[in-house]
Amino acid sequence: MKHKKIIAFLFSVVFLLSGCEKLPAKEDLTYTDTLYDTVIDIQILDPVEPDVMDGLKKLCKKYDTLFSKTDENSDIYRINTAAGAPVEVSEDTLMLLKKSIYYGDLSGGLFDVTIGTVSGLWDFKSDEPSVPSQDALSAAVSHVNYKNIIIEGNTVRLADPNALLDVGAIAKGYIADRIKDYLKENSVRHAVINLGGNVLTLGTKTDGSKYNIGIQRPFDETGAAITSVKIADQSVVTTGIYQRYFEVDGKKYHHVLTPSTGRPCENSLYSVSIITDSSLTADALSTTCYLMGFDKGMKLINQLDNVDAIFITDDEKLHYSDNFLK
Repeated sequence: MKHKKIIAFLFSVVFLLSGCEKLPAKEDLTYTDTLYDTVIDIQILDPVEPDVMDGLKKLCKKYDTLFSKTDENSDIYRINTAAGAPVEVSEDTLMLLKKSIYYGDLSGGLFDVTIGTVSGLWDFKSDEPSVPSQDALSAAVSHVNYKNIIIEGNTVRLADPNALLDVGAIAKGYIADRIKDYLKENSVRHAVINLGGNVLTLGTKTDGSKYNIGIQRPFDETGAAITSVKIADQSVVTTGIYQRYFEVDGKKYHHVLTPSTGRPCENSLYSVSIITDSSLTADALSTTCYLMGFDKGMKLINQLDNVDAIFITDDEKLHYSDNFLK
């Protein structure tokens, strides 16, 4: 058995700053932590007061609790353990789940945050990972249906009491957008938010130039980039099968799971990178397009305004959406 654990922060999107920024010497304006099951790094390029950094840390830790599957104080945990009863939740959770339902509709059910019964069967962190049995997978997928998320006022319930929410495919995008809002409210004009490879920039670099964000060459453990994109005030999010996977008997099993089968999605793609204004949009669409496959995924992107994409197929060829960064 060969096991690979690749930390998304290091490898899913290589972050490149062409020309190093000099931060104000009076203050450490980079916040690095382990949250959302990954390593995060937020770099502010403007001078700010210490209370702004303190508020940033509190905000990040708030969301680490709010959307956790395992923290008993989280909205997601309380919904999952309510046996179908309505649970009063925060405005953040309501918005996150409404967006999740939207992308469930957009994808014809391929994007489904009730995947929790399935994702719980796959342990990509284990030193001895194993493939779940077909019986276990069949039982788990019978509880996957985002239409069982019932929102009434400020409450959420699961019509199937055995369903489980897992918002991992959209939460970091939502959180990055909220962090950006917080920084803008505190007069920050230049910053980089990197939540385990979900990259969102605020403005340009301080010299007015764009950020250069590298896209990793699939399965390159050094993190070498296969290409890069220049962005300002936008997000780049990549979903790739090389980010979390293990091998059993020469076959790779990755973390992008198909809701209808419970198994890793099989198609001709290595990764999908989405470039757009909202990190939530980029996060959800990168997963959606991967699950749709190359033809349908690219067709969807070409129908959307202000969304660009890079698809990398299993022959390591790069495919760009029609209006790529025009």
